[in-house]
This record gives sequence, structure tokens and C-alpha cells, in this order.
Amino acid sequence: MKNPFRWGGLVLSFSLALAFAPALAQSAGAAGPSGPLPGWQAGAVLDVTAASRALALGQRDKGLGLGHSDLSAFGPLGQHVEAQLTAAAATHDRRFELELEEAWFQSRSLPAGLQVRAGRFASQIGALNEQHPHADDFVERPLLYRAFLGGHWNDDGIRLNWTAPTDFYLRLGAEAFRGKRLVEEAASAKRPGAVVLSARVGGDIGESQSWQAGLSFLHNRREASVGHEEEGEVHEGEEEDHGHAHSHAHGAAFSGRRMWLGEVAWKWAPQGNNRQQQLRVAYERAVVRGINRHATRSDRHVADYLSVVWRFAPSWEVGARTDMLKVRMPHEDHFDNGRLRELAVMLAYKPTHQQTFRVQATHQKSRVGFDTAGHAIQLQYIVNWGAHAAHSF
Repeated sequence: MKNPFRWGGLVLSFSLALAFAPALAQSAGAAGPSGPLPGWQAGAVLDVTAASRALALGQRDKGLGLGHSDLSAFGPLGQHVEAQLTAAAATHDRRFELELEEAWFQSRSLPAGLQVRAGRFASQIGALNEQHPHADDFVERPLLYRAFLGGHWNDDGIRLNWTAPTDFYLRLGAEAFRGKRLVEEAASAKRPGAVVLSARVGGDIGESQSWQAGLSFLHNRREASVGHEEEGEVHEGEEEDHGHAHSHAHGAAFSGRRMWLGEVAWKWAPQGNNRQQQLRVAYERAVVRGINRHATRSDRHVADYLSVVWRFAPSWEVGARTDMLKVRMPHEDHFDNGRLRELAVMLAYKPTHQQTFRVQATHQKSRVGFDTAGHAIQLQYIVNWGAHAAHSF
């Protein structure tokens, strides 16, 4: 840590800003029709962790660190449009990072189930990317997201969604992004840089069960330069020794022209009352092809994970997740194999809806290419004030 006093001062300043969030939320929410921001709400989240070590491809520093913490405001801009602004802060490689994470406008009244969003926002690819990391069930996101999407991919672009007028849930979506926050340094780039097509369907099974399944396709028109991919590989695998200045968006460590991502989730709660008990099971798998111009059809990245979380009491949850990552690491015109497996178990205590205490043990098994893989114990505390946008299924 080059300057602990500067880091501490920045975290303290952000924490003081968080302290004013409840008052901001109350004043915004209480504004009447003649108020400056009628119908607007505001909130804040503080995410603090302490870890025994940094994981390979991990996004949490060794020791005390600031996770995905944010200040946000959202609400209507008249009858037909709504908007959201989110400023996010975190520490990476022991450096404090602050950025404008979300700034978007969205339609409220288009006919036929259509909805348009434009600005900076998180892609709806996969089950987790659109939600903020502090809403996850585990301290670290699955390897799939950390390797292929930089953990939490948000970008500048436009989205068109259509929701079917059916008893079951059916949503089709198309997104077009600049793509620079996914692949920052590109050997070749075209506009738009990244296009995402997605479909999601879901429903209920009786009163106690619900399910959701989805399929996403990412067409990345920004071909990562070989130097960028090698740099990403080293940074992610050796973050304790090589700190570099970055924005909060670190991009994908391993990318390609095309990625298919499938997801399925199932939930069970007695009589639908998930406050007392709930079982959540999720599985996702992604395949990335077209790594670069030297890749053959057999050169691809693959990742999947399976997670199970059980709320066995109103304030207690326990969970386990197993991850697998297989990649082809580009080095000019040839590739090296990379293999990484990860097993995580966690216990969470949630005394209120606003607070979470979590302890997680993670074991990484490196086969090839990830020499810094190992064991880590992580402690996490999350607290939120005011309002916060609803999270996904």
C-alpha cells in the first residue's frame, strides 16, 4: 500500500457521503408534485471486506478493502421517461477507484410491451451481470463473470426489450454497446463494438416453486490485441505484486468474437414464503469462440458454475458454489492452456434487510496457467440506506 493515509481518507469521505443518504432519500421521496424531484428516491450501499489473500482472477484485495459500494438516485422524468444515476466506489490493487457507473434514461409508457433504455448501464447478459455485486450470494462473483465480463460489465449503449403479454414470463432483448469497457485496447474495432441478444423465460410451479431460464449471445466486434490479453492475464493472476491505475471497469481477462451464455435457476419456499425458508439453485455455462485471428475452431474459452444457497432461518443463509474455467491463453500466434477450479462455501447472517455479515472460505485448484491460485478466507459486511433498485430473479 503506497499511501494508507490517502486510502483511508478517501474511504472515510465516501462513508461520510453514505451517512447523508437516508436524509437524501427521505427528501427526494417526500417531494410533492411541486417539488424539484417528485417521485425520486435515493440510496447508498457500503460493502467492506477483509481477506486473508487475493484470489487468482479475484476482485477483492488482501487485507481490508472496499467492495462495490455506491450512491444512487432514480425516479421519473415526467410521465413517459425515468432515469437512474449511480456513482460506484471500490478498491482494486489497493487503490481507491470512483466512477459514474450508471447514467441512463428509460421509457415508461411504450405500447406492446416494448421498453427502450439509453446511456450507461449494465448489460442484461447472464443471470448476474445486471445486478450490483453487493446483491450477490457470495463475496466473489463466479469465475465465468470475472474472466469473461470483468466481473460486472456496464457500458455506453442502447437497449430494446419486449415482454410478452402472457401468464408466464417471456422477455426478448437486444443491446448495442461501444464495447470499450469490455475490451479497452483493441487490435481492431468497429461500431457498435458489442451486441448482445438475450431471451429469458420463467414461471411458477405451484405456490412453492419458481424457475427461470435464459440464453444470451454476445457478438464482440472489438478484437483484443495480444498485448492487452497478456496484460489482463498477468494483472488478474498477479494482482498482489503488480498494481496499475485503472478505472472501476477492468474489462474481460479473456475475450473473443462470440460468446454463448446459458442460465437456469430454481427456487423453493414453503407456500411461497421466502422470508422463513428458501432454497436457491443456479447453473450457468459460457463458451467463447473467435479468440483472435490466429485461433482455430478448437480454440475456445469455457466456464460454468453451480451454486446452492439455503435460507434455513429468517436471518441465516448457507451456500456452496463450484466453478470451472478452461481458457486458451493467446501469445502472438500460439496458445497455452489455462485451467482453474474453485470451490466456495459461505455463511451469511442478515439481522435486518439492510445489513449482511458474511464469511466465505474459497479453495482454488490450479492445473495450468494460474500460479497464484490458493486458499482464502473473506469476511464481508454490507449495509444499505434509503431506497435501492430492485434486483433480478
